[in-house]
Amino acid sequence: MTRFFAVAPLGVAASLFLSTALSAEQWIQIEAQPSLTEATEAAQGYANALPNVVGFNLPGRWHAIALGPYATEAEAEAARLALRAQGRIPGDSYLTDGARFQAAFWPVGVNVSTLAPIETPTDAPATDAVAEEVIETAMEPIELDETPAEARASERALDRPAREALQTALHFAGVYNSGIDGAFGPGTRRAMSDWQTLQGYEPTGVLTTRQRAEVLAAYQDVVNSLGLRPVVDDVAGIAITLPTGVVEFSEYTPPFAKYGAKDGSDAQVLLISQTGDAATLGGLYEIMQTLEIVPMDGPRSRDQNSFSLTGTNAQITSHTEAKLVNGVVKGWTLIWPTPSNTTDEKRHQMALEAMQASFAPTDGVLPDAYGEGAAQDIDLMAGLDIRRPEKAGSGFYVDDKGTVLTEADLVASCAKITLDETYDATVTATADGMALLTPTEALAPLEIAKFDSQLPRLQSEVSVSGFAYEGRLGAPTLNYGLMAEHKGLSGEEDILRLAMTTLPGEAGGPLLNSAGAVIGMLAPSAALTQGRDLPADVAFAYDMEKIAGFLSKNGVTMSASEAAAGASDSDLVTIGRDMTVLVSCWN
Repeated sequence: MTRFFAVAPLGVAASLFLSTALSAEQWIQIEAQPSLTEATEAAQGYANALPNVVGFNLPGRWHAIALGPYATEAEAEAARLALRAQGRIPGDSYLTDGARFQAAFWPVGVNVSTLAPIETPTDAPATDAVAEEVIETAMEPIELDETPAEARASERALDRPAREALQTALHFAGVYNSGIDGAFGPGTRRAMSDWQTLQGYEPTGVLTTRQRAEVLAAYQDVVNSLGLRPVVDDVAGIAITLPTGVVEFSEYTPPFAKYGAKDGSDAQVLLISQTGDAATLGGLYEIMQTLEIVPMDGPRSRDQNSFSLTGTNAQITSHTEAKLVNGVVKGWTLIWPTPSNTTDEKRHQMALEAMQASFAPTDGVLPDAYGEGAAQDIDLMAGLDIRRPEKAGSGFYVDDKGTVLTEADLVASCAKITLDETYDATVTATADGMALLTPTEALAPLEIAKFDSQLPRLQSEVSVSGFAYEGRLGAPTLNYGLMAEHKGLSGEEDILRLAMTTLPGEAGGPLLNSAGAVIGMLAPSAALTQGRDLPADVAFAYDMEKIAGFLSKNGVTMSASEAAAGASDSDLVTIGRDMTVLVSCWN
C-alpha cells in the first residue's frame, strides 16, 4: 500500500532520534510489504525523512519497516505518538518487541546487534511527560488540529492509492458504501461527515491529517489481526487471499484443501477442487448442505454453473461459493465463529470480502485421492462431519399428496422436519400419541396406506415396516411377529399387543397383515409400558379405529384395502418400502 506522510518539523519527536546503541528492546513497526523490492523502496522513502529506519524479513515472505530500537516501551510509545500526530508515520504504526523480525535487509550490511537503544537526551523532558504531552495533543478538538483549509491542503497531497485506501477504511467503518475509485465526491464527503459525527468531531466533510490516521488505524488493526495474504495453492489450483493470521494449511482430503484454525481462532477455510460437470456441481451443492460446517439456516442460491451457501447457528457462520469452469469445480468455504460483537463481525466481513474479491481458479486440480486420504467413516465426508438429525424414525404415506402419519414424540420440539432427508414437512395435527405431517411441496408417493378394519386372528403373522436403524441403511426393513392380543395390558380397546422385538426407530411405521393392508401403527413401547420393564418381545400398536378417528378429524380420506389373499414376502417388502418414509427431526 502506498502511504502519504507530510514533511514537517519533528519538534518533540526529533529529540528521540539523536543516538544509537546496542540492544533492541522495542521497535515501532511502520508497515509491511509483500515483496523485497517494495519494502526496500518504502524503507528508503522513510529514511529520507527519518533516522533509525531498519528493514527486516518476516515469516511468510513479508518484510517489515521499523524504527528503533528504543530502550523502553514508554519511550517508543512517546516517539510513535509524536510522529503519528505530525503525520510522519502511518496512523496504524504499532509497537513490537521484534520477536518476529528475522534478518535485516536494509540498510545494506547493517548489524542489528550493534544498534544501541535510542535514549532521551538529559536536557529533554521526561519520557512520561513527553508521552502525556503528545497524548493530550492527539486528544485536542479538531479546531486545534487543522483548519478546514489546512485539511483540504493536506488532502490534496494524497495520491490515488492513498485516497482509495481511505475510502476502503471508511467502508470498513460502516459509513461509505460507494465504489473505491479515489474520487472524493458527494458520497465520500458524506461518509467523512458521518464518521466525524460518530467520533464526536465537527462534521466538516473533510478529514484532517490526524482523523485520516485514525480511520486508517482502525482498519489496519483488523487487517493486521487477520493477516490477509495472497495464497496460491498449486495442488488445488486456486489463488485466493486468506486470513493467514487465523488459519493455516492442514491437509488435502479431496475434494478439499483444508486450512485449519490457527492459534485457537476456531476459523477454518476449505478450498474446493475436483474434476466434473454440471451434475458434479449439483451433487456438491446437495452434499455440502448435509455437513455440520454448513448450518441449516441461511440463504442458498444455485444456477447451472455456480452456487452459494450461507449457514448460521449459535456456534458458527459459514459461506461457500463454487463454480464450474472448463470441466473442473473450484470454490471455497469460510467457517467462522458466529460473531459476538461488532468488531468480530467486521473481522469476519473483511475476511469474507477479501476471499470473494480475490478467488481465481488456476491450473491444477485435486486428484480423487491424495496421500492416505481422510479418515473413513459413514458419518464423515472427506474427513468432515456429516450432519445427523437429533432423532429419526418412521412414518407412512396416508394419501396421494404425501401426507404422513407418524408418532408424536418423534416430531416434538423440532426446528426442522424432513421426509427421507430431502423434503421439508410441518406438523399439522397431533393427538393421542399420533402426528400428521404435511410436506411443504406436494409429493407423489409410490404407495399409500390401504387400510383393513378386520383384525387378524390371534397368533397370526403380522409385520412392521420401519427404519429400525434410523436411516443408516437407506431403506426400511420388514420386521415379523405375531398378533398377541387385541387390547393393551390394562385392557385398552384401541391398543394392539404384539409378540415382536422392535427398535425405537420402527415406531410410527405401519403394521401390516399378511395381505399388506395396514391394520395399525407401531407405538413407542416406552409410552405404553407404564414404567415397567417388559420382556423384549413385547410391542404395541395403535389400532385402526384410533387411527381412523384421528385422520378423519383432520380431513384425510382413508383408502380401503381390496386385497383378499396373502401377499408373498417380496410383495410385502415392496409394499412396506414404497409406503414407509424416514422422518427426521433436526435441531
